[in-house]
Amino acid sequence: MDAVRRWFLENDLLLNSDKSEAVEIGTAAQLKSVTAMRTVTVAGTLLPLSHELKSLSVTVDGHLRFDSHVGAVAKACTFHTRALCHVRHMLSTELAIAIGCSIVASRLDYCNSLLYGAPSMSLNRLQRSQDMLARVVMQSSSRTSARPLLQRYTGCQSESASTTKSPLWRSRLVGCPRRHT
Repeated sequence: MDAVRRWFLENDLLLNSDKSEAVEIGTAAQLKSVTAMRTVTVAGTLLPLSHELKSLSVTVDGHLRFDSHVGAVAKACTFHTRALCHVRHMLSTELAIAIGCSIVASRLDYCNSLLYGAPSMSLNRLQRSQDMLARVVMQSSSRTSARPLLQRYTGCQSESASTTKSPLWRSRLVGCPRRHT
């Protein structure tokens, strides 16, 4: 901890204990063994321990399952997709695709590499958000399978064809331009 304190001092930084918190990360057994701890000292500042913390719009929990993060992303995507649904009939398909990509798909895409290896239940929540958006953008009924809509415009593979749990393939939405890196 002296190295952290030294780094803070060398860079003219001060840890704001009112805006900072810490989380313990470990297995369920490891976390049960240290439940008596309520605070931790970092760079000479006493920080409260919490069950989860939010940094750069990503909620991190002690088990690194990202359930809270996935829930928040799915909730935001549903909100914006429903808003798009109200005005969809006034938009061209190209404009609806652009709005869907910029508002909803960007939320699905942000920090999705953190979800590699996440439980499929969490990834399925995000997939349902993407499917709902595809149906709204393409003006299909809620009973229509979204996978053909996604495959038709982007060549996305279905979950059964995917050999990895990575959600990266899921972030490609109907007509979204692919990034060339």
